[in-house]
Amino acid sequence: MSRRAGILAATLLFAAASAATNGANAQQAFPQPLPEEPIPAVATLPERYPDSYVFVHDLHFKSILDGRAAIVDVSSPAFAVKGQVPVAQFGTLLPSVSGSEIYTGETFLSRLTRGERTDVISIWDKATLAPKGEIVLPGGKRGMFVTLKNAMQFTNGEKWMLVFNFTPGASVTVVDLEGRKVLGDIDLPGCSLVYPTGLRGFTSLCADGTLMTVLLDAAGAARSTTSSKAVNDIDNDPWFMTPAMAGRTAWFVSFKGRLRGFDLSGDKPRDLGGFAMVPGDAAKGYRPGGWQVASADAAGRVYVLMDPNGEPGSHKNGGTEVWVADTAKKAVARKIAMKNHTLSIEVTAGAKPWLVAARPDGNLDVYDANSGDFLHTVAEVVNDPMTMTAAGK
Repeated sequence: MSRRAGILAATLLFAAASAATNGANAQQAFPQPLPEEPIPAVATLPERYPDSYVFVHDLHFKSILDGRAAIVDVSSPAFAVKGQVPVAQFGTLLPSVSGSEIYTGETFLSRLTRGERTDVISIWDKATLAPKGEIVLPGGKRGMFVTLKNAMQFTNGEKWMLVFNFTPGASVTVVDLEGRKVLGDIDLPGCSLVYPTGLRGFTSLCADGTLMTVLLDAAGAARSTTSSKAVNDIDNDPWFMTPAMAGRTAWFVSFKGRLRGFDLSGDKPRDLGGFAMVPGDAAKGYRPGGWQVASADAAGRVYVLMDPNGEPGSHKNGGTEVWVADTAKKAVARKIAMKNHTLSIEVTAGAKPWLVAARPDGNLDVYDANSGDFLHTVAEVVNDPMTMTAAGK
């Protein structure tokens, strides 16, 4: 055998040995081929969501037609996003607390951006997030604006829904969720939004600073209408329109940092008074700021997002601290420094609540609400977080 032939034979033997070794190692590392994955593969969620679940409403400013709400488990940063439901075109989200459905108020145009308008209440299954049906709202008048939680609320033990309309004439459509039908409309001249009141009724905020309360009869029509004295100082210190709900008590926060509580469990709002979280009336300094600026925990404490550089016109800027108010003592009990600039806050239900802080970049910072300690960040949840709704609240 020539020297060249010997080298070639040795090379081939080495290559064969290497191939055999690699093959054996591969067989050892992967003794069986991966099983085929079934298609489609659909996971399900629990019918009753744990307290750590939060609905994060994404208005999706860059594509308003494609709004959505993410269902997020804030207890861990890993695999936190459990699913999402569409909330189309300046939509409104309302998950059932006692039932198995999620409701969204949506608007569609027959040619996507033009054409015939259809307003609906879309009904989604909590476990599968599959659509279950819809209730068509007549008149093309569902209020369309940057998401406000009190544009759509339950009454009558979650059997009925109240939908705020704006054309710009204001009214409320009463919807029978069990019968899947519209019961009728109630005019609200000069008033806005709905705050469930009593067993079967609602209160609205009016332009003259009063509260108008409508009680409904068994058919969903107005049984009585009453108005309060002026309590909301519209010109000098108006309220944010989304209150912190501690049970049936609504705590409204003013632009200058005053809290005002109303017990809505009876036939009329019962004024609980309030107090100033920020002493004095400085033109610049700490003020509430953001979109959803307040939330409450199971113990009745109210959490308010605060901006240290607040001034007239800064009420949507967000904030860097959360002040926790003891409403019984009418005082600020403690302050929580935010790790990042925050747009909206929500506190989860339960004895050990999480404080969820939505950032403008779509990430969520999660804190222990009792201690104020920062826990973790849930990354890339949505595009434009606006409002949040904790499961069970």
